[in-house]
This record gives sequence, C-alpha cells and structure tokens, in this order.
Amino acid sequence: MTKTTTHFAGGPAEDNAPSIRPILHYTAKNTWLNDPNGLVWHQGVYHLFYQNNPFDNVWGNMSWGHATSTDLLHWTEHPVAIACDEEEDVFSGSIVVDDGNTSGFGTMENPALVAIYTSAFKEGSAHQGTQAQSLAFSTDAGMTWSKYAGNPVLGRGSAHFRDPKVFRHEGPAGSCWVMVAVEAQHQQVVLYRSANLKDWEYLSTFGPANATGGEWECPDLFPLPVDGDPDNVKWVMVVNINPGAVAGGSGGQYFVGDFDGVQFTADFDSLVPADADGTTDLRICLWLDWGRDYYAAVSFSNAPENRRIMMGWMNNWDYANSLPTSPWRSAMSLAREVELATVEGLVRLIQRPALPLDCGEPTRTIQNMEIHNSLVRLPDAVPGSAQLIDAEILPGTARTVAFRLLGASSGSAATVLSFDAITSRLTLDRRNSGNTSFHDKFASAESAPVKLDGGVLRLRLIVDQCSVEVFAQDGRVVLTDLVFPLSGNLRTDVSVEGGTAIVRKLAVTALS
Repeated sequence: MTKTTTHFAGGPAEDNAPSIRPILHYTAKNTWLNDPNGLVWHQGVYHLFYQNNPFDNVWGNMSWGHATSTDLLHWTEHPVAIACDEEEDVFSGSIVVDDGNTSGFGTMENPALVAIYTSAFKEGSAHQGTQAQSLAFSTDAGMTWSKYAGNPVLGRGSAHFRDPKVFRHEGPAGSCWVMVAVEAQHQQVVLYRSANLKDWEYLSTFGPANATGGEWECPDLFPLPVDGDPDNVKWVMVVNINPGAVAGGSGGQYFVGDFDGVQFTADFDSLVPADADGTTDLRICLWLDWGRDYYAAVSFSNAPENRRIMMGWMNNWDYANSLPTSPWRSAMSLAREVELATVEGLVRLIQRPALPLDCGEPTRTIQNMEIHNSLVRLPDAVPGSAQLIDAEILPGTARTVAFRLLGASSGSAATVLSFDAITSRLTLDRRNSGNTSFHDKFASAESAPVKLDGGVLRLRLIVDQCSVEVFAQDGRVVLTDLVFPLSGNLRTDVSVEGGTAIVRKLAVTALS
C-alpha cells in the first residue's frame, strides 16, 4: 500500500510524540477533534468533516474540520469548513448531495452539497440556551461553505436537540428528505421529513430502548440487504450513548428493524427487556463495538456501489481531554464496511475494516503450526507502519490463546488480546500496555462473547501506533481500544496455554 496523499500521521517536527501518532487513522495536525460529521462521497472523493477546536487540543470552540481521501486510509487536511462564531457553536450533523436542487442552493447542473448541523446557541443570541438544526451549503465540491441566512430551520425549544443525519427516502408517498436527530437527555430519536431541506414536518419518535444510561447522540438510519439479497432489506438504527456503554463511558448500539417512511420499528429480537428493577442487561444489547474507543459512529452519504461505510471517533469521553498526545489530540477509527447477515437465525450487523484486497506482501506467514503450552515470536511492529495480523486458529485443547501486542522486549508490558476457550470470551487488556496513568479510568480490560465456527477462531487485527482494532469471526464482534505503549515497545507474539492449539493460518503485514 502506497501513501498517496499528505496525512498528518508520522508526526510533524513540532510533534513531541511522533511514535504515537497513527499511520492509517486520521488525526488533525495540531488541534482537537471528536465526532465525525458530514461524511459524504462526491466526485470520486471521500469527505470527512469532524468536530474540531481550531485553536486548541482540548474540546471547545466547536467547528467543522475537513479532510479528504480517495482510499479511506490516507487523508489530506483542509482549512476549517464551517466555523463557530459569536452566535453559535457548530455541533454535529450530516451532508447530502442535493441532486434535484431541492434547496435552491445550487443548480441542476451543479448540485450543492448541503450540510445540516446543530447550532448550539450561545448566551446573547436570539436562541440562547437551545440547540436547533441549521444549514450551510457548498457549490465548489465541499471546499468552501456558506451558512444559510434563514437559520435555524428546525427547533423544538430544547437544549439537547441535536446531531441530524439526513438521507433521501423513496417510498409510496414519493421522494423526500428524512432527518433522524436526538432528544439526547430523553433517550429518543426524533424523525422529520422535508421536500427542500428548509421546511420540516415531524414524523415520529423512537425510544427509549435498550441502553438508556446516558445521553443518546449521533443517530443514523439506513437500509441494508440481508445476506446480500436485494429482495430482503432491513433497516439499521444506530444510536450512540454516553455514558452507559457496555465497556463503560461512550459507545454505540444499533437496532435492526423496518422503516415505512414515517416510523422505525425495531425487530423483537433487537430489543432487550428491562429487568424487574428497571435495568437492562447491557451484555445482550446490540453493540457496534465492545471496546472503549468507538463512539459517534455514522455512515457516509452517497457512497459508491451502494456500499455502507461507517466511521467513528476513536476515543471515550471518560478521558478524552487527557490523552497523552501533543499538539494533536484524538483520532478517527478506520472506515468500516457494514453488512447485514443471518447469524444463528438472527439478523445482525457485520463490520469489516475498509482495507484493499491486496495489502502487500506479509513479513511472515504461518500455516498449520501446532503450539503446545508455548510462545511463538512474530515480527515486531515497525515504526512508521501499522501492523495487520490475520489469523485462523483452532484452540483445540488449549484453555487460552493470546496475542501480545506492542510489548516490551523483556518483561510483561504489552497489550494482550486473549481468547478463553472455557468462557468463549475474547478480551482486549490494556492494563499493562504502557502509559495508563494519565487518567484513572483508562487502564481497563474489555471482553466480548465469541462463538467459534467449526472450532475456528478468526481474527483480523490492526495495530496502529496507539490503537488496536479487533475484528473477530469475520466482523461479527469488534473491539477497539486506544493504547499508549512506551518508546521501543514493539514486540509481537502469540502464545498458547493449557493445552494444544493449531494455527491454521497467520499472516503479519506492515501497512503504510
């Protein structure tokens, strides 16, 4: 894989921790970022807008930063796209390509990109104390933006009405724009429709449901064929929550169901009933990611070939402002291709990293190696590269199969990914990963239930300087965690305890 654009990933001269800045995960050059916003594909280019503080590397002065890519891996940073001002902070939202020029901001020949974002109105403004939905538009393929003079276009008199995701819907009643947004503190998704992006009519409300222990944020709603069958289409409602996720703090949940153009109805098997005391078992909710660091995930608009591609903020509000990086702080996850598949008779979301089919020549491959209560050394992680590990392992009689990632050359320091064959759980443990002292909530171990397929554990790991993303069983289970290894901690190995396992296939590849 060859880098084709400039992405602030290797660390500019002023970066005091160049070995920590990721290679394939987007970071801003020297400022703060959080939620991905306005994800859109237009004229052959993927646009990533995001919550950005243009003046510092902690949260504040919320504006929309901007980056572009042609491959979803290598990004070019551009000037701030939609800036805060004395009236408003510019909170999260989405972008559509207004092909029919329904808004009048462009022309039929040159349709505008229209951003629908949340205005968080400041003290002294006419709408102070409220959040409402506003518009901005671009007629030069997303490079410069103008705020609509008629903003806001939709309000509810609420202080927590935000994060609009807008899409085009074709139904029996015709074609219209549909917005899903949240009443965050009521754990509700509210749906509206419009003919022109300016005038909105209320449709319905979804929620509360499943995980409700924090504010609901950054919703999404999209259709997907089940098992690739275009005659069997279901809808996916994504709702991010903070706090109250399965691993603690921030996270994303989803529901599978149906949307009739007015109401989203979740399938019965997507809903988790509350216990007698009113609590919900978070372990049986449907989670996008079982790790600590995948939040505010939303999908791209207008992606080619009907692909559904999602991206999240690789962080957690529990410790986000304290990450030990400078001058940049925070990163995006890898883009993920998502599909719906039948898993044990239930329709569930499958996620895979958006990597090319040919990731290059592996630095080491293993086939049909039997390991009995021992350790096999793998190629070290390479500074300036990310590490891709693909593995198929039959745990056999072994109790535990474990990968030691970004480890010290001697001693126990490492991030450890382990599968326990007795409990059938996959655990990502960063408690001894390196620098964990910057916040008392950072040291943690996250686990998820994983069912073997014919006795086989399949893993795809992407280790990128300060993060580990784990895609298990072809993307049925995902765990994402930040890690901050000490300088020189690059060792990688796989070990087996309590019996004999067979490594059927394993390949380690350096990505840059």
